[in-house]
Amino acid sequence: MSEATSEAGTRNVWIEQYRPETLEEVAGHEDVIERLQRYVDRDDLPHLLFSGPAGVGKTTSAIAIARELYGEDWSDNFLELNASDERGIDVVRDRIKNFARASFGGYGYRIIFLDEADALTSDAQSALRRTMEQFSHNTRFVLSCNYSSRIIDPIQSRCAVFRFGPLSDDAIESQIEEIAADQGIEVTGDGMEALVYAAAGDMRKAINALQAASITGEAVDEESVYLITSTARPEEIERMVTSALEGDFAASRSVLDDLLTTGLAGGDVIDQLHRSVWDLGIDDRAAVHLLERLGEADYRITEGANERIQLEALLASLALDGEN
Repeated sequence: MSEATSEAGTRNVWIEQYRPETLEEVAGHEDVIERLQRYVDRDDLPHLLFSGPAGVGKTTSAIAIARELYGEDWSDNFLELNASDERGIDVVRDRIKNFARASFGGYGYRIIFLDEADALTSDAQSALRRTMEQFSHNTRFVLSCNYSSRIIDPIQSRCAVFRFGPLSDDAIESQIEEIAADQGIEVTGDGMEALVYAAAGDMRKAINALQAASITGEAVDEESVYLITSTARPEEIERMVTSALEGDFAASRSVLDDLLTTGLAGGDVIDQLHRSVWDLGIDDRAAVHLLERLGEADYRITEGANERIQLEALLASLALDGEN
């Protein structure tokens, strides 16, 4: 990578620099994008509810809609808010009211994008529903959430619901290749595989990892990616589980200790274990038992239990099962 390119690249946040500006440029979700494009082409936008994990294109799609509807005036007609603002829903509602009442530039409606809508309590969502009804004549709401089941039915029934799943490995690899070529970065084969694996369908995570791993100016390889992203190698996860299933708790615990010592969070270990269950080559009974214990450990960690104790208990359970 040339010095000039490296200096230029580090001055920008790549997830913003390479954010798609039109719906057509949004990676993956072809069916969702096609339906959204029809609304834009007819200039007949309903309230929208985008549901899905982080980094899959929900915010990007909302901004792309605004760009296509309003052109250069999009930022004047698009308000992005975090619906779970710690100051409360009343502050959010005040900003919505001020925005909706402001003068228009010849457009029939403006767009308000509410992120993390599922973090609102039911009462706050009810207040939001009333606000949506009050300004529906000149404002369109786009709500974004991780779990649509946490959105009350009265809001869901007023929105066209779109579900964004994790992006495919091909979609992430294609975007990484495009950015790497534009920035003059060399990405090795195993480095690309590591980026795709660490991203787990999250484009934002993949791009951030690429930018962080490329900062040295050297080729982006497997080692740098796993180090930057604090991700365990798939073979380490496999060795940990296999050792436990063979009844060797000490060896399994040693691998876990190495992972946690390098900064990997307990929740991340759970996530990687879950992703790897069907790639471990274990029989169905062992896979079912592992999934059952994963569910228990995940719940307890989420509720505040000690990560290390829960993970060691999981491995101990597998080791005892392996001895029988």
